[in-house]
Amino acid sequence: QYQLVESGGGLVQPGGSLRLSCAADGFSLDGFAVGWFRQAPGKEREGVSCIASSGVRRNYADFVKGRFTISRDNVNNTVYLQMNNLNAEDTGVYYCALGPCTIGSGPHVSAYYDWGQGTQVTVSS
Repeated sequence: QYQLVESGGGLVQPGGSLRLSCAADGFSLDGFAVGWFRQAPGKEREGVSCIASSGVRRNYADFVKGRFTISRDNVNNTVYLQMNNLNAEDTGVYYCALGPCTIGSGPHVSAYYDWGQGTQVTVSS
């Protein structure tokens, strides 16, 4: 059985930073594009960022551009999401999943699969 495991969430003050990790357990991420998503209480899950298997193509939702950076380390079988200048609207459960990372669009929830269990991010003073 294989799965994605998210970690790195926590409580942070507005303006602070966190780095989330998405580790592949039981399989290699090499060759897979990976997306990050989040879900705030009472809201639908939304796409945050994705990275292609090569690491060259990276998409970001408009609300995180300039603040979040996605990267991958295929040696350590992990995809990261560096989140800077966090604000209260960034609060939610963050998930990673496998799926397409196409030019200029996404990630789109409906196209992704093999979701991790999520990690909670809370931005509060």
